[in-house]
Amino acid sequence: MTLELEIVKIIAIILALLLAIIGHEIMHGWTAYRFGDSTAKSLGRLSINPIKHIDPIGSVVLPGFLFVVGSPFLFGWAKPVPVNMHTVIANRGTNGAIGVALAGISYNFTLMTIFAFIYSIMGEPSSLLGIFVSIFIVQSIIINAALGFFNLWPIPPLDGSQALRYFAMGKKWYGFVAWMDKIYPYGMFILIAIIASGAASYLFKPLLWLLAQIL
Repeated sequence: MTLELEIVKIIAIILALLLAIIGHEIMHGWTAYRFGDSTAKSLGRLSINPIKHIDPIGSVVLPGFLFVVGSPFLFGWAKPVPVNMHTVIANRGTNGAIGVALAGISYNFTLMTIFAFIYSIMGEPSSLLGIFVSIFIVQSIIINAALGFFNLWPIPPLDGSQALRYFAMGKKWYGFVAWMDKIYPYGMFILIAIIASGAASYLFKPLLWLLAQIL
């Protein structure tokens, strides 16, 4: 691959990643705002300005490391958008809280679907711009699928665990809620253990199958 194509590829991947992770966080805040919580809006976190959302580790270091080691897909995270769930629950109940928790995942899967449709009707690129667009679309499909699927895992602090916790609250399963609160401080260690042990490769098999069908 020529240097020119390598630069085009890197720029396309960075833009696809930023669109996925920043949009994911904005959707949490925007949904909360619709449900009566203006915390994210008052702090300027509903802005599309990437500077307000970039996390040094999740938005730069981790994706860069995955790219360098040749990972089949990249993922990362932006700075979490602050949400006052007490306000959301007061206005919309636990279903509103579930909606806020799943807003980012819904955004990622919607974006993946849109780009998958575009990919299905586009032809072979015939110019450098066409190559850039093609790489951007393919990477957007992969990154949004990976980010959405990963966040569905019911492990704190991922969105899937938050949605599960608020679902349990709505059902008055307070013992289960208390148990989830107890394991919350250890969630990142559990995730690291799953990834380091290789178990993640099995958990990602449904995602790889989905991407194979799309691409």
